[in-house]
Amino acid sequence: MNLIYPLNVKNEFVFNSTARDFTVEEIPLYEFTGEGEHLVLHVRKKDMTTWEMLDVLSNHVGIRRRDMGYAGLKDKHAMTLQYVSVLAVHEEKLKAFTHDKIKILSTVRHNNKIRVGHLKGNRFNIRLKKVLGVQKDKLDSVLKWIKANGVPNYFGNQRFGTDGNNWEEGKKLCEGTLKMRDKKTKEFLMGSYQSYLFNNWLSKRMELNHLLEKFTEAETEQVMGLPEGSLKGTKAQPNFFKLVEGDVMMHYPYGRLFTVENLEEEAKRFEAKDTAPAGLLPGKKTKHSTSTAGLIEAPYAEDLNLDGARRYAWIQVTEIKKNYVEEKAHYELSFVLPKGCYATNVLDILRGGTA
Repeated sequence: MNLIYPLNVKNEFVFNSTARDFTVEEIPLYEFTGEGEHLVLHVRKKDMTTWEMLDVLSNHVGIRRRDMGYAGLKDKHAMTLQYVSVLAVHEEKLKAFTHDKIKILSTVRHNNKIRVGHLKGNRFNIRLKKVLGVQKDKLDSVLKWIKANGVPNYFGNQRFGTDGNNWEEGKKLCEGTLKMRDKKTKEFLMGSYQSYLFNNWLSKRMELNHLLEKFTEAETEQVMGLPEGSLKGTKAQPNFFKLVEGDVMMHYPYGRLFTVENLEEEAKRFEAKDTAPAGLLPGKKTKHSTSTAGLIEAPYAEDLNLDGARRYAWIQVTEIKKNYVEEKAHYELSFVLPKGCYATNVLDILRGGTA
C-alpha cells in the first residue's frame, strides 16, 4: 500500500514501539457518575493486547469476557491506560488482583457498562530517539504545520496484520472465494479489506491535493481523467486537502453527515475546523458521495456484504506538547487524536516519505 503524505520532508529519528517509549491514554467521553451497579476500572497494561488483558481480568473474577465493557482496543507494544467495566458485585474479588503486566489504578461506580467508542479521544506520549542537531528544528517546523493543518486519517499498520496483507484474505471472504467459520476473525479480516479500500481512496485524494498545488485545475482534471470543469473552485481553497463537488462532510469532531452544497462556504467551515471530509468504508447502509467526489470514489465503492460507514478523511491533532532533551538526543512528544485514529499518521508525516 503506497500511502501519500502532505509534506515532502525527510527526518531521521528512531522510534521503538515499546512500553518505555509509547504511551496511549484514553480520554473518556464523560465523567463517571460515582454511583450505580457497574464498576469502572482505570487499568494500566503493557506488552499485551486489550483482548489478553480482558481475558486475565475476566478469568480472575470468574465471568465471561463479553460480560466486561471496554471503550477501545489499544496497542500491544505500548503502555496503555484504559477504562473497562464489570458489575460492581465483583468489587471484592478485584481487590486481590495482581499481575505483572496489568495494574488497576483506580475504580469508580457508574450507571452503565462501558461501550465501544465511548471515548472523546486518546492522548499519545511518544519518545523519539537519536534526534540530532538540525533534525530538532525540522521536527519543530513539521509539528507547526500539523498543528495548523491536521493530518490525513489513514488506517495504521495494526489494521493489516504483521505482514500487512490481512486485506487479501478479507477480499477473498468478501468475494466468497474463501470460507471461514470463526465469525470474529472473519469480520476483522473483511473490515481490513474495507480499511484497505479507504486508504487507497484517501491516497488518490492526496494525489489530487498535490497536483492542485503544482498545476491548474484544467491540467489536474486531465491527469486525473476527470470531466472538464469538474474541479472548478478547488485550487483557490485555503486548505491543503481540497474539497470537490459532491463530497460527503461530517461535523467535527463528531456529528451528522451531509453533502457539500456550496464549495466555497464549505471550504471556509473546514478551514475553521467545524467540519471535515468523510471517506467511504464501503458496504451497505451508508451515504455515497456524488458528482466529482463520486467519480473519484467509484473505484473503491465496492458492493460488500457488510455494513458500510463514513470515516473522517482528515483529522486535527490537538494539545501538542514537545520537549527536547539535548543530552540524550530525545524528542518527547504528546498529542491528542479523536477516537479510532492512529498515532502513526503523525509519525509518518514527521518522518516524511511514504509508507
